[in-house]
Amino acid sequence: MPHTDGTLPARYDVVVIGGGPAGLSAAVTLTRAQRSVLVIDAGAPRNAPARGVHGFLTREGMDPRALLAAGRGEAEAYGAVVLDGEATSLRRTAEGFGVELGDGRAVAGRRLLLATGLEDGLPAITGLREQWGAGVVHCPYCHGYEIRGQRIGVLGTGPLSVHQTLLFRQWSKNITLFLHDTVEPTEEEWEKLAARSISVVDGRVVSVDQADGVLTGVTLEDGAHIDLDALAVGTRMNARGGLLEGLGLDLQDHPTGMGSFIEPGPMGSTAASGVYVAGNVSNLSAQVIVAAAEGTMAGAMINAHLIEEETAWAVEGRSGPFSAAGETEVSERVLGKRHLGLHDGAVTPAPGTETTTPTLTTTTITTSDEGVHHAR
Repeated sequence: MPHTDGTLPARYDVVVIGGGPAGLSAAVTLTRAQRSVLVIDAGAPRNAPARGVHGFLTREGMDPRALLAAGRGEAEAYGAVVLDGEATSLRRTAEGFGVELGDGRAVAGRRLLLATGLEDGLPAITGLREQWGAGVVHCPYCHGYEIRGQRIGVLGTGPLSVHQTLLFRQWSKNITLFLHDTVEPTEEEWEKLAARSISVVDGRVVSVDQADGVLTGVTLEDGAHIDLDALAVGTRMNARGGLLEGLGLDLQDHPTGMGSFIEPGPMGSTAASGVYVAGNVSNLSAQVIVAAAEGTMAGAMINAHLIEEETAWAVEGRSGPFSAAGETEVSERVLGKRHLGLHDGAVTPAPGTETTTPTLTTTTITTSDEGVHHAR
């Protein structure tokens, strides 16, 4: 449950950094497995500027922040603590991980899940950022249907721009690729662009134009204005990995050149023991539904690893040096046949002493339908 008085338990099974779809899905999975979970959310979702979530079954078109609010409510209902705040440092400890918070508090967790997402690096073009998430989009599967049949431009930003252009061609016949002094198509790519009747414009784009908040086109360095209804931009996607120092992990350049990420292992595991990842921090192209699914899988993997650890503890307690069996073995080695300081064998009295045989009294307890009967 939320701790409205500002207090926090000092230790959790799992601390999740990031309260987006990946982090919250992991929290639901873990709390349903009866784990104690803290989610630390800095409140900066990547898709906040978007008008709606798409490609998420049963949540089509839902406001991104409404989706997160619903997810937070579900996680809290199962017992997760969701904290609005920022993790400022992470460190490995003998028991797991220590997390320092921006307000000076500190918490600990046996396991750590990084679901911090990514940041989109946008080209420094006048007016572009203001249209980000509205007239300026990046993913055809996220936004293509909403701009289908319109005049769509694609801003060249790197080697994947031709590929992005060919993708958007599926949603409109009116596609223009702006090379932006950045993209140099190969002969094969020129052939593909021509075959799909895609216009190509040379020259640098200097502004994204709008009227009353609606994108109207772009202006080139030579002053030419091209009318558009939407502009697609391939961003530089960089995982939010500023807390990796001390965990034994580093950001890696993505093989496609689209950005940097934390390389994941099976089900969100990483090369650093006890540290897991889910969502855009490790999968740059993951849509919301994929990020949520990865959070679920990572939560299941974390719980499985905790069970393995706890089972090992139980086995050690059962057969280790301080187990009941171990204590019995030690006692027999030290005391031999003696019990409570007495030897089980015959006792030879000292000369001149009188031996008295103790009388043992036994008590037998029997039961019947009428009650308990004692016989001596």
